[in-house]
Amino acid sequence: MSENSLNKKALIAMSGGVDSSVAAALMVDKGYDCMGCTMRLYENDMVGKDLFDTCCSLADTQDARAVCDRLGIDYQIYHYEAEFRENVIEPFVCSYERGETPNPCIRCNKYLKFDILYQKGREMGFDYIVTGHYARIEEKDGHYYLLKAKDLNKDQSYVLYDLTEEQLSHTFFPLGEYTKTETRGIAEGKEFVTSHKSESQDICFVPDGDYEAMIKRYRGKDYPKGNFVDVNGNVLGQHKGIIGYTIGQRRGLGIPDKKRLYVTRLDVQNNQVILGDNEDLFKREVQIRDFHWITGDAPKNEFRCSAKIRYRHKEQPGVCIINDDGSAVFTFDEPQRAITPGQSAVLYDGDYVLGGGIISNI
Repeated sequence: MSENSLNKKALIAMSGGVDSSVAAALMVDKGYDCMGCTMRLYENDMVGKDLFDTCCSLADTQDARAVCDRLGIDYQIYHYEAEFRENVIEPFVCSYERGETPNPCIRCNKYLKFDILYQKGREMGFDYIVTGHYARIEEKDGHYYLLKAKDLNKDQSYVLYDLTEEQLSHTFFPLGEYTKTETRGIAEGKEFVTSHKSESQDICFVPDGDYEAMIKRYRGKDYPKGNFVDVNGNVLGQHKGIIGYTIGQRRGLGIPDKKRLYVTRLDVQNNQVILGDNEDLFKREVQIRDFHWITGDAPKNEFRCSAKIRYRHKEQPGVCIINDDGSAVFTFDEPQRAITPGQSAVLYDGDYVLGGGIISNI
């Protein structure tokens, strides 16, 4: 935070958790004129859960307000339920119906936090949007770069690859230089009500982790059963609906066999789930759509970098070529397991995030 904070205004996106609470505190301590806010993104009829049981729940907004009161800053709640349904929930459901496994946090960051809220903040005269993400922003030679967090165990740069350089220039990630332990220590020192809150491990609008049930409830229908088949087309059994499966899955198949079988592909057109050996899951090439390059101009020729194909995947080296139509192809040096359509492939050069896109059907 090298920017002079004098007369600079910061809008803090607050979830009611410890991370955004400390992000707000760090900005206040730096002398920024801050206001906290929480985005109301869904009602309980969308998730089938009481609003006190979900992320950004009524209880969470009360905690966020309590933190803001303790910091002596204003707090507001903004309602974006319709926008969230249109830009996150509906695409999430459609992606599963296409046989993909999406990451809705990426779309939420792109369309809600760093589009709708970002624009609202700028229109209200705020110089910066601030979140509790674990990532870093670096200004160098007139350009802005997205980097991994200091705490690699908490690094969230993967879900931020869709940000633009212009957005980065008006964004702060105060926790990028801190470990989670240090963050909790700051919260405890300031006696925040959020200091000992546990972290949610599930998607906010699927708090019980049952994506299949949520999709059925959202659509108001069941999905047709179909066949499990092997790579040669031999029928092995019957699946319960294609939305209930993902690449690499082994448990819950209900197929008696002497060897372990895994989901290797989802054939939506024929309503088939293809099963194979673990070896069948390893591939080198990744087809990418909707590719976004963050800083400066994307390379015209093939270049080397590393790619990460899911949030908990350790990025691996290879070569990439970016096409003029917004697609890209990344080829790993070594085969990677369970490359999954709908997830994002994010490119790295060391700590620097270069860009990324959605993994296409394989």
